[in-house]
Amino acid sequence: MHESTSSVRPHQKLTSEGRRMREVLSYSRRGSRFTPSEAEAWAARGIDWVVPDEAVDEPGFAWSSWFGREAPMIVEIGSGVGEATAALAATRPAYDVVALEVWRPGVASTLGRLDEVGATNVRLCAVDAVWSMAHLFEPRSLQEVWTFFPDPWPKTKHHKRRIVTPAFAASVASRLVPGGTWRLATDWAEYAVVMQGVLDAEPGLRGGVVERWAERPVTKFERKGLEVGRAPTDLAYVVR
Repeated sequence: MHESTSSVRPHQKLTSEGRRMREVLSYSRRGSRFTPSEAEAWAARGIDWVVPDEAVDEPGFAWSSWFGREAPMIVEIGSGVGEATAALAATRPAYDVVALEVWRPGVASTLGRLDEVGATNVRLCAVDAVWSMAHLFEPRSLQEVWTFFPDPWPKTKHHKRRIVTPAFAASVASRLVPGGTWRLATDWAEYAVVMQGVLDAEPGLRGGVVERWAERPVTKFERKGLEVGRAPTDLAYVVR
């Protein structure tokens, strides 16, 4: 059971005059045009593997109904085009993976990659990650959370949009099981320092900078960063 009936999702909040409230979100919605291969993947797997936004508002919404089973759960925040998602999920068939991604072409690309590797244990959802963490997952219900290369929002005026904040760190810490791990990576050195400061200050977590997680594949996005001299930083924090 979740709490969506008691809290309105982002993009639904209105002022007393009925106008939509201005929101500070960790993402911006980009274009939604599909390539032919993405359209094919969406048509083949979208109905079964993509959770519609409105589904989370239904009374009694449960992830088990979408996965068809009860299993240990992992959440990925910002799965992009699914390079890491598919590779990691394929080696974890006993786990259910919820991939939160708002970019529809990225979701479609992920569907195709999952199909290629035979990973049937991933469901994708485009609902805001901050809201989802608070309302769609029970306390102490997640084995791991993955946040690989979140938008660094490099301009100072946009720093408030960054996903790793004290409030969100507390939310994630409360959802992970004791000993559960939050794995993060960024190729923006300044953001890595900020992330570490935020996570070090969260009393429910312990950890820091670690060697590159060997299981995490080198994605096209990461390779582009390396080509221009942006070396990635991996962090791992465990619930106390």
